[in-house]
Amino acid sequence: MTSVRIMRTRDWAHPVPPARREVLTATPELPDDSKPPVLFVPGFGHGAWAYAEHWLEHAAGRGFAAHAVSPRGHGNSEPAPKAELRAYAHDVVQVAAGLPRQAVLVGHGAGALVVAHALARYPARAGVLAAPVFGGWATLGLALRHNLFGTLPAAFGGKLRLARRQLFSRALPEPAAREYLRRIGHASPRAQWELLRSRPPEEPVGAPPVLVVGTPDDRVVPRSALDKVARRYGGAPLLFPGMGHDLMLDARWPEPLDAILDWLEKGEH
Repeated sequence: MTSVRIMRTRDWAHPVPPARREVLTATPELPDDSKPPVLFVPGFGHGAWAYAEHWLEHAAGRGFAAHAVSPRGHGNSEPAPKAELRAYAHDVVQVAAGLPRQAVLVGHGAGALVVAHALARYPARAGVLAAPVFGGWATLGLALRHNLFGTLPAAFGGKLRLARRQLFSRALPEPAAREYLRRIGHASPRAQWELLRSRPPEEPVGAPPVLVVGTPDDRVVPRSALDKVARRYGGAPLLFPGMGHDLMLDARWPEPLDAILDWLEKGEH
């Protein structure tokens, strides 16, 4: 039996302050009530814009009401230079709870860890963890190997600067890669430090099905970390070789999204 925490003393004593949140939405031309709404959550430094590029409209085209939230301090949401991971998870839960029906939560990168924490507080229809960054020394070691000078400052409270080869495959045209890199911001130093500490998320409320997707060629998430996260949720990762970490922006972006939507349809979540 899965145990669920009813009282979180810290949340009661130090509640997360309110913040203005950006939410972008794409709705299908013909609404289908058999398909749950999908809420996309970006990784650190990204915003809802990363899903608005391709995934929102594509999901809507397949009959899913698609939403993307920028947690505080990201995208066009309210700045939050001292935000913690629980504040990001709070933003996700608040937006999900405001949707008209029980939603599927989809998180990418460190946003997958945010979704994992949100799943412990919101009874989601299902969860999807895309290229999940759950922290730990293996992830830090890989990041240092591929981007030493961009990663090292984050370990000491500075800004994490991601490199093109970490995020995208060579198939993505260079002008598009440069534009995406220009738009990437930063999470709060506190949230970055919490990610390195890698506190395991609590068990999901209601034991929803959880799918893990990623790429064996990820230069941010080691393959061993993908396997570990997938095992935690009772499965194996669905892999897309040849893609970069930013699955929703890379050249073959339709493949992982269609696989996610297929999984939702076939599982009748």
